[in-house]
Amino acid sequence: MIGTVGIFRFGAALAVAAIAAAAPLAAARADNAPAAAPACNAPADLTRLPHPLKRVAHRIAAGLPLTIVAIGSSSTFGAGASTPDRSYPSRLAAELKALLPRIDVTVLNRGVNGEESRDMLARFDRDVFASKPDLVIWQVGSNSVLRDRPLGDSDSNLREGLRRLREAGPDVVLINPQYAPKVITKHDADGMVDLIELTAKQTNVDVFERFAVMRYWRLTEDMPFSAFLSADELHMNDWSYGCVARLLAGAIHEAATRSTVTTTAGAR
Repeated sequence: MIGTVGIFRFGAALAVAAIAAAAPLAAARADNAPAAAPACNAPADLTRLPHPLKRVAHRIAAGLPLTIVAIGSSSTFGAGASTPDRSYPSRLAAELKALLPRIDVTVLNRGVNGEESRDMLARFDRDVFASKPDLVIWQVGSNSVLRDRPLGDSDSNLREGLRRLREAGPDVVLINPQYAPKVITKHDADGMVDLIELTAKQTNVDVFERFAVMRYWRLTEDMPFSAFLSADELHMNDWSYGCVARLLAGAIHEAATRSTVTTTAGAR
């Protein structure tokens, strides 16, 4: 017959054995656990829109619905995202609704894979102006760089598009190319970024500096490309689409709020 001490020792041994058996399983589970998502960060000077969004500000101040058209190529369409609702326009709608809970916000995704600025211009009447947007976000430049198009062609197309947008009346934000291996190895990648920046300054249009933000992730935050790009080393992934949308929503909200404050102060 086992005494009380023997029973205690037997139970303790079983407990030690159980812990030892469970340790490899716990370690395996830890090894297979998904890595924590990086923090969505970027310096304020890279995300601030210098020009106030006056039309957006007016709609917000009046409590009116806000319609945004996002036109561009595959990184507007959402190539690389796991599902359509992970594209940046879809995530932008969610972020803006959180920032503007009393405003009916609609973001229309008008991205088409593979397009260049000339292709987008041909769709302006149908895919942009027909929706009577309050804000147009035009993502442009990547495919022209990838195909080694002359910068002069991109310049004329960009200026023509901005002229038409200015005549139609919506606020405008440009988005420049992504910082990705297949883009930055092209000889005109920096030239395209500079061209968009210069044209925007000359026409008083805002630019969301996607190229600089993603370069910050890679060079300053030391994030591997795999953390914010798809396996093709070109398109963004769920995390980066979501982060760009969050940063862009904050920039839009700040520019519109700043415009509202300026307008109100000027009216006094």
